[in-house]
Amino acid sequence: MENPILIFGAGNLGKIALDIFNRNNVVVYGFLDDNKELHNQEIGDIIVLGDTDDDGFLKLIGQKTEAFVALENNKERKKLIEMLNNRRKVMPVNAVHNTAVVSAEAFIGHGNLVAARAVVNPYATVGNHCILHASAVVDINAVVGDYVQIGAGAIINSEATVEEGAFIGSGAVIISGITIGKNARVGAGSVVIENVAEGTTVFGNPAKKI
Repeated sequence: MENPILIFGAGNLGKIALDIFNRNNVVVYGFLDDNKELHNQEIGDIIVLGDTDDDGFLKLIGQKTEAFVALENNKERKKLIEMLNNRRKVMPVNAVHNTAVVSAEAFIGHGNLVAARAVVNPYATVGNHCILHASAVVDINAVVGDYVQIGAGAIINSEATVEEGAFIGSGAVIISGITIGKNARVGAGSVVIENVAEGTTVFGNPAKKI
């Protein structure tokens, strides 16, 4: 990646993204964050420059810099990404940790964060703007939709499907062939052995609706 990166969001996810880009020898130009208390503060050696809608910095994106959106709240992520698509005609780049394993035979979209020791196995599909936390696994032929968050150590087994906007808690296991519906939530440590309907929250071993 030749151009430096502007990271949108200076919270915990932004700090993880900064570490990933540093490890990959990618220059980070700065952070943008709407929390004014963070403005002009340094995270590592990188300054929080201003708000996420600051035209002075936005105009650099697509010409001299790339963008990465590091917000965990999906509503806020979508709003920022749509703004970048519409105003700057760009898609955010991926942030893939140097210890992550992403198969050359997997498909991975744009704007994803793949944290330390995460694995995306052959013929798996990961859509756009997903977050795969440390040691998460997306196994062979699994399908992960857009804006999905997969917690640390969670396993999406082979042939499973996780639809757009779903949240998979840390350490959860999605059994092979299971479908997790759009915007559904799976609690940490759960073992999911049957399909989860759209918008449903499940928890436990075996996971049950709550």
